[in-house]
Amino acid sequence: MPPEDDGHAIQVHLDRLLAARSMTLAELAARVGVTNVNLSVLKNGRAKAIRFTTLTAICRVLECQPGDLLSYDEEGPGSEERSGNE
Repeated sequence: MPPEDDGHAIQVHLDRLLAARSMTLAELAARVGVTNVNLSVLKNGRAKAIRFTTLTAICRVLECQPGDLLSYDEEGPGSEERSGNE
């Protein structure tokens, strides 16, 4: 079944930031005060929203700016699959 188009074009780079800091998702979840499941949803690009308090905590723990965590891609998630480019 093809992925559902959810209408947003925000990309999440949590996996990149975690790898750069040698940190696990579980460690980040514990330090931020959210569940692994909630961070996993964010990391995998399935989140519909994020609270500013959660974003603030993630940025504090990872010592990054929101722009390091999120980016805008006009083509949106899965655009390479839709256009046939890989």
